[in-house]
Amino acid sequence: MSAMRRSSLHTLQWLVFSCVAFLGGACVTVLGSGPGLARGDSPYAVLDVMGHALFAIEHEYVDPVDRSRLLVGALRGMVAELDPHSSYMDPSEFQRFDSDTQGQFGGIGIEVENRAGSLVVLAPIEGAPAQRAGLRAGDVIASVDGRDPVLEPIEKLVMRLRGAPGTHIKVGIRRPPSEELKLFDLVRDVVHVPSVSFKLLTSRVAYVRVKQFQEHTHDELLEAAAHLRERSRGSLDGILLDLRGDPGGLVDQAADVADEFLGGGIIYTTRHRGEVVDTVVAHSGGAFDTIPCVVLVDPYTASAAELVAAALQDHRRATVVGQVTFGKGSVQAVMALPGGSGMRITVARYYTPAGRAIQADGVHPDVRVDVASDGASASEREMDLDGHLVPESPAATMASPQGRVVVVDAGVPREVAESNLKEANVPDDPSQSADVVLRVGWDVLRKASHAR
Repeated sequence: MSAMRRSSLHTLQWLVFSCVAFLGGACVTVLGSGPGLARGDSPYAVLDVMGHALFAIEHEYVDPVDRSRLLVGALRGMVAELDPHSSYMDPSEFQRFDSDTQGQFGGIGIEVENRAGSLVVLAPIEGAPAQRAGLRAGDVIASVDGRDPVLEPIEKLVMRLRGAPGTHIKVGIRRPPSEELKLFDLVRDVVHVPSVSFKLLTSRVAYVRVKQFQEHTHDELLEAAAHLRERSRGSLDGILLDLRGDPGGLVDQAADVADEFLGGGIIYTTRHRGEVVDTVVAHSGGAFDTIPCVVLVDPYTASAAELVAAALQDHRRATVVGQVTFGKGSVQAVMALPGGSGMRITVARYYTPAGRAIQADGVHPDVRVDVASDGASASEREMDLDGHLVPESPAATMASPQGRVVVVDAGVPREVAESNLKEANVPDDPSQSADVVLRVGWDVLRKASHAR
């Protein structure tokens, strides 16, 4: 969606500086100039206190200290104190963040997961070095450059697997049931992680999954639409839009995706300190704007993904099926700081086309699939996070639709649920699927298609 689609911002005077990306947030970077401050409220008074503390630490602490490390610690603490989604990023973290939003990075191209103390390859990314070398789903990573991968956090391991294109890394794997160690000498390359996957099901129904809203998600969706129409000989009778497990991402991409399903109207609004500062509107002519649609959601559907689900629900454009979503309805602006570092701070709250707040509440499905507990703890949602923002207007939170409730006998382990989300595991006829939410969504969509 181009900038021309956004409404003018008349309510605030903005200071916008070094804005490089918007993760789960609209295109607003807000730093109000504000009225004059009393001496006790001046930021210089705060700096005076910090200066005294720094002087005392440097001269009185038991060992010599690194001033730059203290500065990073102070910045992390200051920004993290705001809310769970505001954070300071050092230069390496900031660079990695930028790569993630673009959907590409230097590495070998594998998805991994820690299972029962073993690091297992979930899938090699198509066309990446790992796939070209012959790594497969289910391979157990036994060593990375001679080190045992289970002896360090997975975040650090991922960083070691990544690196500049053209550099080498040695990965040892064991392929069950054999215990033989296979050593692969891989050359890192630029890896592109697709954010959209799709499949044509029986009865000319399209299955489209959006994994995360990255820089090229909208383009990928349009490519998927073209392939699906070609395979269905020009006509689709329905679409299952799977947003389960989608943590959000770039909100402009989410708005563009929602636009493809809507024929007009508001997609979302944002408010800063009670005032509406941005209104994003859909236009006619979307790739899927007249096709019966069901949106699948779960507690891991968050942020920008919730915006898409709520927009289609408010416009009665789609039936939302699944569980109540995560409930992240806040806007983060990402700003560059001197020295290559950056910070992500919350600048506004999202509201749905009907003016309902997603923050700390989530999107409530039209058809709720309640999964009986299998002993596993419930997933953590926004309202469970310490320091989470509350909606500005509690009365505006999203009421549960008076819809159908489906109760399932037993819960599905998280790793099984994640494997169900891969389009290759979606059966041509979802009525036979072990994925209950998919099965219910298919049933709802088939009834809607027949009612046309």
